[in-house]
Amino acid sequence: MSEGTGLSYAHGTGDTALLGDTIGRNLDRAIAAHGDREALVDVVSGRRWTYTELGTDIDELARALMASGVEKGDRVGIWALNCPEWVLLQYATARIGAVMVTINPAYRAHELEFVLKQAGIRLLVASLAHRTSDYRALVGQVRADCPSLRAVHYIGDPSWSELTAAAPAVTPAQLAAREAELSCDDPINIQYTSGTTGFPKGATLSHHNILNNGYFVGEMIAYTEADRVCLPVPFYHCFEWFAFGVSADGMSTP
Repeated sequence: MSEGTGLSYAHGTGDTALLGDTIGRNLDRAIAAHGDREALVDVVSGRRWTYTELGTDIDELARALMASGVEKGDRVGIWALNCPEWVLLQYATARIGAVMVTINPAYRAHELEFVLKQAGIRLLVASLAHRTSDYRALVGQVRADCPSLRAVHYIGDPSWSELTAAAPAVTPAQLAAREAELSCDDPINIQYTSGTTGFPKGATLSHHNILNNGYFVGEMIAYTEADRVCLPVPFYHCFEWFAFGVSADGMSTP
């Protein structure tokens, strides 16, 4: 039992200890060990990041979110197709203790409204469109009925640049102070079920959940820092969290 928190863990015996990191601290170690190695490759756009470059962009976005008023525990929604900004947002929310809520890109207006309201999403990052869905129009249909939603930023749109431009208002020291308040037991993600038998149901994951899941799956498969992981699956799906745990431990994720 963790004294004073009311949290407990049940686990079997093993030779490898569980990771007790936050995602940010774990990523910092990967950057220190493998700073010049590639961390992220976006094949579609041709953009590439080393661990050092990825850390710089993550920190910029984290400071921008803080400047936009995102507090520890606030819900930040991501309704987007796979893209580098998706990855940046996941790590940035982790750095500041916000909870990233992943939203299925195929949702229609009523499903989007349900998740925005139930999760209490304060800031939403979205793609501009997917197949026949105009995301800006769908958000416009439901926004008046989602009182907690204060800001929406669209990837590939000037509103995304407006978000990142706010970063200088928060110093690196202020970001470090926020991150120092975080625990590995803090919630970091809300995943929603498919909703095939009704409205989707949310499940909350912590830093501890995501890092250890990724780490031990990587250990089981015998990954090393020389391996690369190709991710054609949708990022909003739970498989992606395995990949985040792996990449934070120092393996490239193209």
